[in-house]
Amino acid sequence: MTMPVPIYLDHNATTPVDPRAAEAALPYLTTHFGNPASAHAYGETPRRAVARARDQVAALLGAAPGEIVFTGGGSESDTLAIRGAALALRGSGRTEIVTQPTEHPAVLEACRALAADGFTTALLPVDAAGRVAVADLQAALSRRTALVTIAHANGETGTLQPIRALAAAARRAGAVFHTDAAQSVAKVPIDVTDLGVDLLTLAGHKMYAPKGVGALYVRSGTPMLPVVPGGGQEGGLRAGTENVPWIAALGVAAEIAAKAVLDDGPRLARLRDLLHDELAALLPGRVHLNGHPGERLPGTLNVSIDGTDGRALLATVPEIAASTGSACHEGATAPSPVLIAMGVPHVRAASAIRLSLGRGTTEDDIREAARLLAARCGRSG
Repeated sequence: MTMPVPIYLDHNATTPVDPRAAEAALPYLTTHFGNPASAHAYGETPRRAVARARDQVAALLGAAPGEIVFTGGGSESDTLAIRGAALALRGSGRTEIVTQPTEHPAVLEACRALAADGFTTALLPVDAAGRVAVADLQAALSRRTALVTIAHANGETGTLQPIRALAAAARRAGAVFHTDAAQSVAKVPIDVTDLGVDLLTLAGHKMYAPKGVGALYVRSGTPMLPVVPGGGQEGGLRAGTENVPWIAALGVAAEIAAKAVLDDGPRLARLRDLLHDELAALLPGRVHLNGHPGERLPGTLNVSIDGTDGRALLATVPEIAASTGSACHEGATAPSPVLIAMGVPHVRAASAIRLSLGRGTTEDDIREAARLLAARCGRSG
């Protein structure tokens, strides 16, 4: 007997590839296989495809095409942003990185690795909703600060940071500002000029493009060194022959997102709130929101349910595909470090689940998911 397809509520872990993005990749896997750096005819069409995708990603972010660097994904973009900017500034005497404890592991590990190059890292506190206070950043900034890196949105709670104010404070102090926007690009409108950031990370597989492709926005004039030196591709910041099929797919995904984000956001916020309301009604007094009640991604709901263990709960509801937090932390037995940094008690953190919605999520999915979870919690609680 065939099992029904689970309701997919793990879009913050990865999104399905949009068929239009997949279709855009196919010609460059077959007919137009040439190297885009080649001067002959086989390189011309792939070269145009990369240029078109650069235009499409730039348009999504409000950037200039020349400010887009294609990478192998979000983690590589984070590493390029952090190491590339920090090492470029090392000779100026700026040897401190400022970040916060709820960042993605790619950011935290890139910061830690810079210790071998003489850098120190300062961690800012977050409040109970997971937000950084601008005043705390201002107090931490000094003439030694090379880079501030604060994610636009947290992948577990969906909490949005006050990036515009944080970036302004950092730049007034002469520091470069990077934001990991892998979770927020294509979910909320983003304009890099309005945000005032110098560097911004996006990941293809979080926005309906394939895994293994991403991009880094690099504001013109930002001091940077390559992490992968070599043949001079991507403005000299990321060597290696461009992954033309996946870059073409990313471009189409960006173009789709630029048109869809204004409609998708309100719809997903309504479904997210419906899911929360349904769970709260079915499990009165037992459902607790983790994250900011208003300043968060439209499709992210992180809740703790009294009397449950998050991992055990999801394991007993195979009809739902969801997680307890970041996919990078799945399988760990300790409570989420993000929730602990927010001051969430261990027992409540252990009972947390993350339900993240996407373009294909329907109201029927939401009502059924709430019913299934509540039924299982009713038996276990």
